[in-house]
Amino acid sequence: QVQLVESGGDMVQPGGSLRLSCDASGNIGSIHVIGWYRQGPGNKRDLVASITNDGNTNYADSVKGRFTISRDNTKNTVYLQMNSLKPEDTAVYYCNLKKYPFLQSTFAWGRGTQVTVSS
Repeated sequence: QVQLVESGGDMVQPGGSLRLSCDASGNIGSIHVIGWYRQGPGNKRDLVASITNDGNTNYADSVKGRFTISRDNTKNTVYLQMNSLKPEDTAVYYCNLKKYPFLQSTFAWGRGTQVTVSS
C-alpha cells in the first residue's frame, strides 16, 4: 500500500516562499515519477513539476525559474521549493506517483495541502 502525505502549505504574501514536502511510504517502485500538481478554484488539476527516480526534472512553464523540485532518497521525500510566489499560485497542491511500467498513469494521489498567496 502506497501512501503520499503532503505538508507545508500555508498562507503567504506575494513574493514570499514556501517549501512543500511529499512523504512517500510503501512500495513506490524503483522506476517511478513523483509529481506535484495543483488545482485552483474552478480550475482543473495541472502538473507543476515532476522528478524521476534518477533525478530528472520537468516544470510547467508558469513556474520555471521560481519553483524547484528535489528529493531525498534516504527519506523517500520529494520537496517543492516555491519562491517569488504570486496570487495565481494559490491552489491545493497534490503529490502524485506514477510507477513503471505504467508511467503515463497515476498510481496514487495524496490528499493535498493548501497554498494561499494573498496580501
